[in-house]
Amino acid sequence: MNPYLGSDGVKPFVDVCKEENKGIFVLVKTSNPSSGEFQDQLVDGTPLYELVAKKVVEWGEECMGDTYSNVGCVVGATYPEMGKVLRKMMPKTYILVPGYGAQGGKAEDLVHYFNADGLGAIVNSSRGIIAAYKQEKYASFGETNFADASRQAVKDMIADITGAIARR
Repeated sequence: MNPYLGSDGVKPFVDVCKEENKGIFVLVKTSNPSSGEFQDQLVDGTPLYELVAKKVVEWGEECMGDTYSNVGCVVGATYPEMGKVLRKMMPKTYILVPGYGAQGGKAEDLVHYFNADGLGAIVNSSRGIIAAYKQEKYASFGETNFADASRQAVKDMIADITGAIARR
């Protein structure tokens, strides 16, 4: 969900989350290189993405689950220092983390997106998994066995991220 709609554009979705125990994800800091053109702009000395994060927390307080809010956010893996700050601001918010793999996000970059218990983040790797057979590492699977290459890429991603979390 795009936060530029403002509260009157987001609130109806928050209401549905509350009524039906559903969830949404709000863009906070995306992984694309030009995201800073708007998201990093300072408003009274505070980056816009932090102001959006505060609203996500506010909206999320209206529909809390057992531990996490039903209002999650999107924070790209390619900005780990910002992710670290945002996790501290939003300890009860699920963070959807795009940008692992093909966009350059590494497991070491992701450790601060998770809470101390190793939970709270959902890592996305679309191209790195769907097109794994095109990577040199998985080329031996071949194009016809793309599903097996994708399965192995997922296993490798899980091991990579789990290992990085254990080392932090």
